[in-house]
Amino acid sequence: MIERCLRGDQQAWEQIVRQYWRRVFNVAYKFVGRHDEAEDLTQDVFLKVFKSLATFDRRANFQTWLVSVSRNLCIDHYRSVRKERETIDRDVNAADLSPHSVEVSAHVALERNDLAQELRRALQLLPETLRTAVVMRDIQELSYQEIADRLHLPEGTVKSRINRGRHELARQITRLREKGPSPHADAGQAGRRSGA
Repeated sequence: MIERCLRGDQQAWEQIVRQYWRRVFNVAYKFVGRHDEAEDLTQDVFLKVFKSLATFDRRANFQTWLVSVSRNLCIDHYRSVRKERETIDRDVNAADLSPHSVEVSAHVALERNDLAQELRRALQLLPETLRTAVVMRDIQELSYQEIADRLHLPEGTVKSRINRGRHELARQITRLREKGPSPHADAGQAGRRSGA
């Protein structure tokens, strides 16, 4: 089955997803405790599995490997969401980082500011439709239904955009980190993309 997937057999991949969806969803649900977030995470897991299939050791048990990938991604998701929300909260409430917050060292404050800037720059590189969906869900913390109502879109389309937006955001953050700090160049690229 895996060999067929690697050869581009879409039906083989769909069969794997159908067979293991519930097991992966259960792992995700234990971590987040919400049905919609667990669905998102399950999609993320299968995307990661699809990209990593070539590295799977055929001598190992596929289900064991899949559950391990699921748990690792859920842990990463938990850490990243917590860190992003802390960063965004601090960025939004930057005026509150006054002398009473002396326990926050200059180094930590600078690092948080860098993360917030990195997130903003990466968001600007997303297509507007994906950026809007991600901001409404992950920053404004609206429900899927609320977003669907505001954008006048089916809920399934909203979920798809959020999922694609998160992956693209992660890709852009990785690209920016590899590229190093060059805000003017990135601003120019953002302008060119938004005008495309």
